[in-house]
Amino acid sequence: MNRRTLRARIATGLLGYALLMAAAIFLHGYIVNEAVERTVWRSLLETELDYFQTRRAADPRFEWPQTETLALYRRPLSETASAHLPLALERLPPGLHDEVALDDHEVVVLVRDIGDERVYLTLDISDLEREERRLLLLLVGGSLLAAGLLAVLAWVVAGRQLRPVTRLAAAVDALRPDQRGQRLELTDDAPAEIATIAGAMNQYLERHERFVRREREFVDSVSHELRTPIAVIAGAAELIAARPDLPAAAVAPLRRIRQTARGVEQLIDMLLVLAKEPKRLSSVDQRFRLEELLPEIVLDHEHLTRDKALRLQAGPFAPTLLSAPLQVVQVAVGNLLRNAIENSDHGTIELRVELAGVVRIRDPGQGMTPEEVGRIYAALARRGEWRVGAGIGLELIRRICEHLGWRLDIETGPGRGTLAVLDLRASLVSEGDAGGVV
Repeated sequence: MNRRTLRARIATGLLGYALLMAAAIFLHGYIVNEAVERTVWRSLLETELDYFQTRRAADPRFEWPQTETLALYRRPLSETASAHLPLALERLPPGLHDEVALDDHEVVVLVRDIGDERVYLTLDISDLEREERRLLLLLVGGSLLAAGLLAVLAWVVAGRQLRPVTRLAAAVDALRPDQRGQRLELTDDAPAEIATIAGAMNQYLERHERFVRREREFVDSVSHELRTPIAVIAGAAELIAARPDLPAAAVAPLRRIRQTARGVEQLIDMLLVLAKEPKRLSSVDQRFRLEELLPEIVLDHEHLTRDKALRLQAGPFAPTLLSAPLQVVQVAVGNLLRNAIENSDHGTIELRVELAGVVRIRDPGQGMTPEEVGRIYAALARRGEWRVGAGIGLELIRRICEHLGWRLDIETGPGRGTLAVLDLRASLVSEGDAGGVV
């Protein structure tokens, strides 16, 4: 959504105000001008007509001297028309009439009944009306020019006045969540309102730093508490493996326990890096083949299907060489597979890599409605309020994908199961550069 800047709003508002004021002044001037004109015309024509009436009373043979601007017409009241009276004047009642068209001229007419005659005294105002229209155009043009200059001035002044706001917005945009000690600095010309906002933001940054510090301390404490039992399990497994009377049937499960303990310890390290220094994830260069890792993940999760009529179908797997944190890939795929198992009761769960680096897990579960899928993606966009099973959850997978350039898509529908697509192609390594494969 494109939003107008405050600067543009101020300039537009002032321009609108200027145009409104110009229109109001023009309308007021027009009304006043028309009223004054009618008063002047009435006074002038009544004076002339009074003079004619006085002379006419003194000398009935007196005739009005016609000029280019003043003309007098008479019509007996007993007649409705006269050959000497212009048609434009015939229907005019007694009184003053402005801007009457008469023979390509504009005239003002004063009509009065004198004795048994109706007298029409006309004044040619064509030149005056033309001058009035010219002045009107000059006035309108000057008003528009003044409004335009005011808009430009408002734009410049608003830009200067809003410069502290712009600098504050740029300073806020430059803040980085992984840096400590960040504060907003104010210039000497910053107004009191900007200082208030900056002060509130600095207080928030301080509270945020304290919160992050507490979270990191908590993560350190939890990681320590997790490492202790893992170390105990690994140590006990080492001691048991060293016993000479160890049954042959226990060798493989014991090896599995030791491998899992090491994997969990590595996973804790990765999660700790994700929580404290996520940028380090992209620098981990563990090279391994995905088609060799996926069967192990399937084997680790087969026990979850024992009480269900479910079958895990693994393959085909396109040859894929990755350079990424192995334990992160293992846990991400394992979490999606666990989710598929937990949401299905019978049928076949397919795990495939048809395109190198793209893991597809399809389950036969009930699926989800579009609304439920929308809530999942909305939760992921908000850094997640939704969790699946007892694994690391979709939110953590999303964070891992964000830092490693991966992508997670979920396609589903009621009655047709769910398809989870984990795109790992950002970590692909060419087959010719396979040195150091784990």
